[in-house]
Amino acid sequence: MSEQREIIQQYSYETRAVHQGYANRTLYINLSSSEIKERPVTQQMKDIFTGGRGFCLWLLWNAVSEKTQWNDPENELILASGPIGGIIQYPGSGKTTVVTLSPLTHNVYDSNGGGYFGPYLKFSGWDAMEIQGKANEDVILFIDGDTGTVQIESAGDLPSDTHLLSEMLTGQYAGSEENMRNISVVSAGQGAENSLLGGLNLSFYDNKRGEIRYKQAARGGVGHVFRDKKIKAIVVKYSHLSASSNGPAKPELIRDAGRRINQEILGLDNKQNNMRTLGTTNLVEIINHTDLLPTENFRYGSDPRAKMISAEYWRDVFDHTSQDSCWYGCSMACAHKVNDFVLKSGPYKGQKVLVDGPEYETIGGMGSNIGVFDPEALLEFNFYCDTYGLDTISMGSSIAFAMECYEVGILDQQVTGGLDLTWGNSDAVLEILHQIARGSGFGLVIGRGIREMKKIFAEQLHADPQFLQDIGMEIKGLEISEYMPKESLAQQGGFALANKGPQHDEAWLIFMDMVKNQIPTFEDKAEALHFFPVFRTWFSLHGLCKLPWNDIIPEDNYLEKEPAKVPSHIRNYLALYEGVTGTPITQKELLEQSERVYNFQRIFNLRMGTGTRAHDYPPYRAVGPVTEKEYLSRVERYDRDLREKVGVDPDKMTLEEKILTLRRYRMDQYEQLVDAVYKRRGWDHDGVPTLETVRRLGIDFPDVVALIKAHGG
Repeated sequence: MSEQREIIQQYSYETRAVHQGYANRTLYINLSSSEIKERPVTQQMKDIFTGGRGFCLWLLWNAVSEKTQWNDPENELILASGPIGGIIQYPGSGKTTVVTLSPLTHNVYDSNGGGYFGPYLKFSGWDAMEIQGKANEDVILFIDGDTGTVQIESAGDLPSDTHLLSEMLTGQYAGSEENMRNISVVSAGQGAENSLLGGLNLSFYDNKRGEIRYKQAARGGVGHVFRDKKIKAIVVKYSHLSASSNGPAKPELIRDAGRRINQEILGLDNKQNNMRTLGTTNLVEIINHTDLLPTENFRYGSDPRAKMISAEYWRDVFDHTSQDSCWYGCSMACAHKVNDFVLKSGPYKGQKVLVDGPEYETIGGMGSNIGVFDPEALLEFNFYCDTYGLDTISMGSSIAFAMECYEVGILDQQVTGGLDLTWGNSDAVLEILHQIARGSGFGLVIGRGIREMKKIFAEQLHADPQFLQDIGMEIKGLEISEYMPKESLAQQGGFALANKGPQHDEAWLIFMDMVKNQIPTFEDKAEALHFFPVFRTWFSLHGLCKLPWNDIIPEDNYLEKEPAKVPSHIRNYLALYEGVTGTPITQKELLEQSERVYNFQRIFNLRMGTGTRAHDYPPYRAVGPVTEKEYLSRVERYDRDLREKVGVDPDKMTLEEKILTLRRYRMDQYEQLVDAVYKRRGWDHDGVPTLETVRRLGIDFPDVVALIKAHGG
């Protein structure tokens, strides 16, 4: 702690070793009363909610009511790792899950990011950190896992932006250069304070380069909640990391699984996705080639200029001097960066900075989707979104929506305050980011997100609400991840049926469905939309990254019965679970762990006023062409669909008739998909889990049963 920083409250606790993946207690901090206390992790919590996201949801469920709003003091911000999280022998084991009521969705939301915070929090003695209330002034929350101390401190006049704040706090709390790696900081910049699109930055110290770097839990407005509670930063210190920090029951199982996956990564990555060299930028060319790269607010799926921002460009500018692992021992090493980038705008103009990324989602959202194919501009967007604490997915899609509204005349420069929102105007985009950080200008309107903009443009500018609904690429209040779902019915369901909103970490089925045609029937798609969201939930229960699961695959994976599931890697996860907890587990039991939490989150949505069929619909642009220009861009494909699937002759129809007929057909297909998915998941026609389902899963708590009965169950 800085000598000048006032301690508002201090709490001392007994440090003790993590046992078989659990610290067996959670940390509660109330910022309104400055109360700090510990709460036990019960066996029921472990049996039903497992850890990570499950613990967070259960804690939030018991903290709020159906009337709680995201900015009420009783709303909580909860951070957790998970029982497997923090092992150093298996790649992708450093994830942190953040759960809160979202200012975007007005519902429960979970976001996740890499870095060191989650494991350090657990090893410091806490399976989850639960923050309630609001402080009267900006505060720092400090957990010292070495001494067993938790402090609420006055933040004073510390800077807001992450690249300054995190560097300053890391140095202060480390005390010396050799201790820098023992610190992790959670922060959100001034953009997160002024925008519903605010995200969190989680730091890790790049020991070989001597630099502080960041990964993001960016989605759902979690950073805006963070700043609304007047948290300037959360700092955790833990200095005793080892292979035994997680207290594993059978470490030999963890070592064996780690040996298997590391051999695959080192031997096959350069033949498959090149994650160690290119990170997720490897997707750009593939996604563009398969007509899935969102361009101009998802109107189109490809652009010849995409090669300018594809992996081959980033290969030459990324710093490859050492491994880019955002957690110890991760041989996937996909967290690439660009050194000494000279900023051309904003408060740090002319300064050389480190840019972490860009990732594929940033390239899609802040690049192709707004018509920007200039990599230098992308790097500038990337840096400022990170340091200001802004989600590049929601930010990019919100700007794209505004740009299309500008193109069709809903917006003009009188409305935008002089901003020229034509496609590809990178100067205007930078001005939007800086306006949000400054808290002024039309950027604040864009920073409300698409759902709020639709209301504003309809009510104040008299725009057609149906057109805004059709082109506004959000579902449940969350902007859609950067993949064009028009030609993949399964991905439309993957986005629209996701509990928290259309985020790709729940179900990414485009290749299975559209490219490889592996799930042709409604029943096949429903099975995939049951298995993959449930299986992916398991990662967030345990503090794991999904990339080592299917971004590297064994050479003989094609021989497996269900190769899309990468079964040998699922067997690795069964070994990891037994290795950490000492309890053998089957694949069926693994899925049941996730299915409990997945259904509980759906019920949480129901409690908060959504969680029914009415909230599971995508905007039509996610399904098919809204405008004549869109239809004509794929006229051969759409005419063929009308002829072969609908059974009408497009040659005898006007363009308007074609669009309407295709729309009726595609929306009917979507309705049939929803019916099939609900049936497979054990939900009723309205999307509510049945009493039979919740009893089978052991989540039939009295208030859950009463809630389902109130909805006709």
